[in-house]
Amino acid sequence: MIPQDEFIRRRSQEWNELDHTIGSGGALHHKDGPTISRTASLYRSLCNDLTRAESSRYTPDLLDYLHGLAGRTHNVLYGAKPMRVFSAAKLLFVDFPIELRRNWRLFVISCALFLVPWAIGLFGALTSSSFAGEVLPRAMLDQMADAYSHGFSAGRDGGQDAQMAGFYVYNNVGIAFRCFATGILFGVGTIFFLIYNGLMIGTVTGYVMTTGGGTNIWTFMCGHGPWEITAIFIAGGAGLQMGYSLIATEGLTRFASMKRHLRSIVAQVVGAAAMLTIAAVIEGFWSPSALPNEVKWTFGAINMVIVVLFLSLGGRGATSSMAGPGTRMWGGQ
Repeated sequence: MIPQDEFIRRRSQEWNELDHTIGSGGALHHKDGPTISRTASLYRSLCNDLTRAESSRYTPDLLDYLHGLAGRTHNVLYGAKPMRVFSAAKLLFVDFPIELRRNWRLFVISCALFLVPWAIGLFGALTSSSFAGEVLPRAMLDQMADAYSHGFSAGRDGGQDAQMAGFYVYNNVGIAFRCFATGILFGVGTIFFLIYNGLMIGTVTGYVMTTGGGTNIWTFMCGHGPWEITAIFIAGGAGLQMGYSLIATEGLTRFASMKRHLRSIVAQVVGAAAMLTIAAVIEGFWSPSALPNEVKWTFGAINMVIVVLFLSLGGRGATSSMAGPGTRMWGGQ
């Protein structure tokens, strides 16, 4: 067994180097490659030293020092990178709109896959008394018609508003998630859910209009619609991007191809989730309120302008931190 003083003399230089490196300030992932590699090597040597010190029954003060240094180094090397407020804001306000514009072709396809069936459902229900019943159960249609038959002149109590806002978050995110996540099935699942939801929403809207509740349902939807429907389009576009990456692999494995686009997809999905949360709050508290229809339509128009301007101009002049090398294939700004 090496005497403790000799052990310290031999190994203290590396301990001091490691202590200095992790205590020098700044996140380790911001340092250069050789520094990170050297830190990892010193940490492995420190773990061996700690094992030897314990087996040799060196003094508690030395063991405490080595344990503390090992713990601090472990946290620096393997601790989760914190999501800072600035990083989260950049993800939403810069990376999200930039990556959406890069994916504009599939976003447009997603819009068409929803809007064409929506138009078919709307005009089918308006022109044929039996069409809506072929798409959805009659009981569901009658329930929706009754919900919009009296308008919202009486408003809703605050407790019910909060409850419905929670429901709308759950429901809207569920629709968008299905449109996105089923893109893993080579895009087929995304295509199905976009068509299905477009046809269903269009049919319900058309049927309610035939029963005399058209003004009520359109006034209810106009406030949150720009956020909610656009978010579904975005989630659908991200799902199509994921599906297409599994088909057009450009010589990579399917997993590697999807991984190449993953950061861009994540930015769009996070942005869509944020938009759906905004939509749910509006739908829960504003849309069913007793405010005049003119106020609600003005508010809806303002929301539409905000959404269009943000998605068109957000992040202009900045560089997305999410972009992978494969995002260029989807078009560009």
